[in-house]
Amino acid sequence: MAGSDDVPVLADEDPVAVAVVRAIRTGDLATLRRLLAADPDLVHARIGVPDGRPGSAVSRTLLHVAADWPGHYPNGAATVAVLVAAGADVDARAVGAHTETPLHWAASSGDVEVLDALLDAGADIDAAGAVVGGGTPLDDATAFAQWRTAHRLVERGAHPTLWHAATLGLLDRLRADLARPHPPDPAEVSAALWGACHGGQQRAAGYLLDHGADLNWIPAWEPLTPLDAATRSGAVALADWLRARGARSAAGSTP
Repeated sequence: MAGSDDVPVLADEDPVAVAVVRAIRTGDLATLRRLLAADPDLVHARIGVPDGRPGSAVSRTLLHVAADWPGHYPNGAATVAVLVAAGADVDARAVGAHTETPLHWAASSGDVEVLDALLDAGADIDAAGAVVGGGTPLDDATAFAQWRTAHRLVERGAHPTLWHAATLGLLDRLRADLARPHPPDPAEVSAALWGACHGGQQRAAGYLLDHGADLNWIPAWEPLTPLDAATRSGAVALADWLRARGARSAAGSTP
């Protein structure tokens, strides 16, 4: 192991890294406890060494490994508990192109069990650093259509924006946001419409159209209209409803 500031750094192929990652991904708590007992500093280790190139490795903690895609590893909550009890930092950040916390990764993986365990251990529910615009775990969950973790984050106290409210169909929140003394600007309302279509939320989409959203608004992050977003999400009834109102595809047709 080598690292700075007394933080061990392990290459992905290091035998200790291979062993501890395998223990986490297989839910082998006995082996995980044995490895941590043999080297108490291991709980603080970072695995992977970013070299600055696009797509290069991300330096991650053991809690990140527990929350990593595709998630839902055996004994996920218990693994988090073992690592936290051994001294793992629940809000440690990945190092690389993005600085997500383990909670961001659990949200992106749709892993409610690990997400709850991290929150129970004190994880910051609104931590910045998401791969999506540097935002919160809720930004990752909604962007990657992980609806179970998205709704769970709201249940656990995450602060939804207009975008989140539209995407998740939180109509009471949506109405409250649009009724503020200083309502959102038109671009934000149109972005929320796009989010509602991404989330397959027809009632939210209708409400936003009634409040001036642009039916064919295209975001900066990808060249898709609300109709395209609904079609990609498999929201067939919503896509038909949008077409009936004159919605177009970014390709210039009404697919």
